[in-house]
Amino acid sequence: MDSLKLSSGLIFIQLVLLAFVFNSANAQLKVGFYKDSCPQAEAIVKGVMDQVLKVAPSLSGPLLRLHFHDCFVRTLGPSWRVETGRRDGRVSNFSEPLTNLPPFFANISQLLTQFRSKNLSKKDLVVLSGAHTIGTSHCSSFDSRLYNFTGKGDTDPTLDSEYITRLKKICKAGDQITLVEMDPGGARTFDTSYYKLVANRRALFQSDAALLDNIYTKAYVKLQSVTTDESTFFKDFGVSMRKMGRVEVLTGKAGEIRKVCSKVN
Repeated sequence: MDSLKLSSGLIFIQLVLLAFVFNSANAQLKVGFYKDSCPQAEAIVKGVMDQVLKVAPSLSGPLLRLHFHDCFVRTLGPSWRVETGRRDGRVSNFSEPLTNLPPFFANISQLLTQFRSKNLSKKDLVVLSGAHTIGTSHCSSFDSRLYNFTGKGDTDPTLDSEYITRLKKICKAGDQITLVEMDPGGARTFDTSYYKLVANRRALFQSDAALLDNIYTKAYVKLQSVTTDESTFFKDFGVSMRKMGRVEVLTGKAGEIRKVCSKVN
């Protein structure tokens, strides 16, 4: 089937980021959370985000990343019915993502431990990693694999040598500015090509390459790397995104829905 661009599922995520909604006493997430307090909220956000992504499709990757930050820290393509109602936190600490989010150099044990701590499974790990099919990365996030993998000026032996040569032409040692597509030539299309890259040892990050170091995650990578029907991955992605959306939901008097996103109410 034709690859589809990221659409309504991602768009609905932004309900937690836009100040279109009113507070509610109900602390449980659900589809249509705002149907009584603000019946048009989801339709409004979807319409606005449709327009934004048509003009700037490269924002799809960062928007997915924002949802990941929100769930893991404090605070046209696969679509799924998103449970809304996540509140904004009252604390924003720059250092917290460094200790709460899986780093790009994480090994498989570290990845599984961090996901397990959020009640997310091995399958969630390998499925959600598939979001790297869209978006870009700075060279500095992976250049150690090109120039100084073990501190001896060497390269990462798990990274395809031809790909290393190609990346070195783009990223010079110490480059802090240049951006590289995580899925070369397809960074704006949400599909299963990420898994083909991982299977062929062409994933940018060590944390992506690490998926080949576990029997379950490796099997999923291999399966999706040869599939001609992307619908299974799309379905799995929606399920795992809903699970991530339920991580550490603020309830009771905790958190808020900000009317002005830049400051606490």
